[in-house]
Amino acid sequence: MHYDARTREHGLKHDPFKALVAPRPIGWIGSLDAQGRANLAPYSFFNAVGDRPPMVMFSSGGHKDSLRNIAATGEFTCSLATWALRDAMNLSSAAVAPQVDEFALAGLQRAPSRFVAAPRVAASPAALECRLWKMLPLPAPAGHADAAYTVVFGEVIGVYIDDAYIRDGIVQTGAMRPIARMGYMEYAAVSPEAVFSLNRPLASADGLGAERPAEWDGVYR
Repeated sequence: MHYDARTREHGLKHDPFKALVAPRPIGWIGSLDAQGRANLAPYSFFNAVGDRPPMVMFSSGGHKDSLRNIAATGEFTCSLATWALRDAMNLSSAAVAPQVDEFALAGLQRAPSRFVAAPRVAASPAALECRLWKMLPLPAPAGHADAAYTVVFGEVIGVYIDDAYIRDGIVQTGAMRPIARMGYMEYAAVSPEAVFSLNRPLASADGLGAERPAEWDGVYR
């Protein structure tokens, strides 16, 4: 099949776009409002966009609590959503009233951050502490201005990692079993068995070809 994404006339039961751009990391965003009340919400339009300096982004459809809080305070956290925390992550996505603390709603303990005021999920094996860089509104679909997305870019100024997942100076991401969003109501989980390595190829001497890479030598290029 081939369809016009602008009109969404695909003839399927549901829009397949998010099922194709998958899996997507989940940004489990913690924030505080101007009165110091905590908020926690997962966002599936999330990713890292640079590492020098480390930068992340997430995109919010509509003007949700996270967006208002970050605009007011200029900071947020992003805790890693994992297989063990999948039910709590899902509960925290409920569209409850702004004054509701989703940490408490989902039965999660807060942990204080070191570089920002916003808390992180204590049970999560890793978290990023972020300072707002920029908010970028995206074009709204015709006739649906209230459904427009806003992209939030944050500079990562602090990183928390549970020492139990560091071995020989390498973070064991697979052992954390992070989960990711697929399409519809589907998710995926990373496991140690699913992780594999591919070393980067080297360009040939004349720059016109590439040499097949050898096994990783431990040097990050």
